[in-house]
Amino acid sequence: MNSINELALRRIPFSSLKSSTEAFIDYCLPECRPKFNYALIGSGVSQNPNQPVNIREPHGFQLGGVSIPHGKVNPAHMHFTCEVFLCFKGNWLIQWGFNPSCESAEIGELDIVSIPTWIYRGFKNIGVDDGFLFTALGGDKTGGVLWGPTTVAAAQNNGVYLTKNHQMIDTTRGESKPPEEELFEPMSAAEIDKLKKWSVAEMSSRIVRFNELQWSTAGLLDSSLPGCGAQVAAVVGLGMSEEINLQAKITNAHGVSIEWLRIPVGGQVSKHLLNEKQVIIVKKSEVEIHLEAADGNYVTSIAGNEAGWDSFSVPSKCWRIFKNIGTEEALIAVLISGDQRKSITWSDDVVRKAHDLGITKDANGYVAEKRFVERAQ
Repeated sequence: MNSINELALRRIPFSSLKSSTEAFIDYCLPECRPKFNYALIGSGVSQNPNQPVNIREPHGFQLGGVSIPHGKVNPAHMHFTCEVFLCFKGNWLIQWGFNPSCESAEIGELDIVSIPTWIYRGFKNIGVDDGFLFTALGGDKTGGVLWGPTTVAAAQNNGVYLTKNHQMIDTTRGESKPPEEELFEPMSAAEIDKLKKWSVAEMSSRIVRFNELQWSTAGLLDSSLPGCGAQVAAVVGLGMSEEINLQAKITNAHGVSIEWLRIPVGGQVSKHLLNEKQVIIVKKSEVEIHLEAADGNYVTSIAGNEAGWDSFSVPSKCWRIFKNIGTEEALIAVLISGDQRKSITWSDDVVRKAHDLGITKDANGYVAEKRFVERAQ
C-alpha cells in the first residue's frame, strides 16, 4: 500500500506538464514545427532521451499528449501497439495509409479514435492553435516508431539523420553525418504497399463520436444510491462498467480500456477498489479524490477547464472515492490497464445500501435486481 507522500506524486496537474519540441526527427521540418510532445505515463515512443516524463512507473499502457499550431502536421509513422487519440480541444484531421496516397477523417472535441497497428498514420491540426490530443499507447514496451520514407528523406534534406539505433543526428548543429551503413532504413514503397489498406468505412468503426455515446445510468452498483448518480459510457475494450448491455464500440485488444465517466454536481463514485492501475483525466469540473494510504487518508482534487486538464494515476488495489465538488457535471476519461473485464470491489457499506434498494450484482459481476438473483439461488 502506498504512503500519502507516494500517492501525492501520482497527481499530474496540467500546469506541471513539460513538453519536448524535439521528440522526433520531424522537428526540423517547417510543416511540422513547433510540435509539443508530452509524456505523462511512460516515455511513449519518443526518440529524445531527454523527453520529460511525469510518471515512469509501468502501467501496462502509456499516456502522452501532443499539441501543434493550426495547419501543422505530424507526418506518416507506424506503431506496433495501439495508438488512441483522445481529442480534448480543437479539430483534427486524422490521416492513414500513405501507400502512396492517404485517407482521412475529421475528429472534434471529445471524439476518440483508435488507429490500428501496422498502418501508417499522421494528423493535422485544422482547428485552434492550442488544440490538444491525449494519446494512449498500448504496452510498457511499444516497439518504437517507424517513420515513413518521405519523412526520413525530408529530415535528411534538412540536415537531420536517424541512425539504426534511433539516435537523431543534427548536422546543422555541428554534429557529424553518420556513415551510410549506420542510417535508419525506412520501409520501401513495395513493402508499404503490402500493408493492409483501411477504407474510410473501416476506420469509421474505430472512431467514437462523443455525441453518439451510449450512457448507462446503471453502469455502477452505486449509481442509483442517493448522492451518487454517476454514468458510464464504454469506448475501448472491457472496462469497469457493470451494466450487462453496455458494450464498447472498439473491442479488439489494446492493453488498456477507455471509458467516459460523468458525475452530477454533488455526486460521487462511492468507496471501491480495482485490481488494476487506473488513470483519470478530468475534462470538466473539479473532482475530489479520496485514497486510502498506508499511513492515513490522502485527499486531493484535480480539475478540467479551458486552462487544461489534470490527471491522476490511482495504484492497483487502492480504495478510492471520486466526488464532484465543482459547479458543473464532471466529465472524466478513465483508462484502466489490461484487456480483461475489470471487476470492482465495493465497500461493505455500498453493498448494503444497494441491497436495501433491491440492487445487487449477479454471479458475473453485473448490476441486477436482487429479487431475480435471489430467486435463481
